[in-house]
Formats: sequence, structure tokens, C-alpha cells
Amino acid sequence: MLTVQEDGLSGEPYPTVFNRATQLQRVLFTQDDDFLAEGSRRQAESVSFSGVIYAHQSRVSIRKCVEDLEIIAKASFPEELADRVIYLPL
Repeated sequence: MLTVQEDGLSGEPYPTVFNRATQLQRVLFTQDDDFLAEGSRRQAESVSFSGVIYAHQSRVSIRKCVEDLEIIAKASFPEELADRVIYLPL
């Protein structure tokens, strides 16, 4: 796991964060609607990205997020998550 803060990208524009995640071949997990919008924009414009997993803050508990993220990590390969927006809870 690598946070935006740990990678020195805190406050950077969403496209920059997406590009960095794609460069590192890491799927983004977020509860930020703006990341969700960026993922949807990239899908509509056929701009490749490493994938986004989105959970609305008030609709899913942290525990459920962790459980679902574990399932995704164990059951998926990175290339299966590319260019996708996945919504939690599963």
C-alpha cells in the first residue's frame, strides 16, 4: 500500500495522481467523488488507467471496505482491474 501523502502527491491534480498510479501499476482506492469523476472521464475518453475502487463515505463501513479490498486483492490480477471503476460494497 502506498498513500498519496507517502508518494509526495498530496494536493496534486487528480490526473497527476492517476498517471502516477498507472506508472506504478497500482489500483487507486478512494472515497473522494472527484477521483470517481476522473475515472469515469478516463473511461469515456478511452484513456488507460490502472483502475479505481470507490467507496462512498456514508454508505460503507471501514470494516466492509477492508473485507472487500481483501477479496479483490486475492481474486484479481492487476490487468483485470485496469480501466475499471469498482464500487464498494461488492
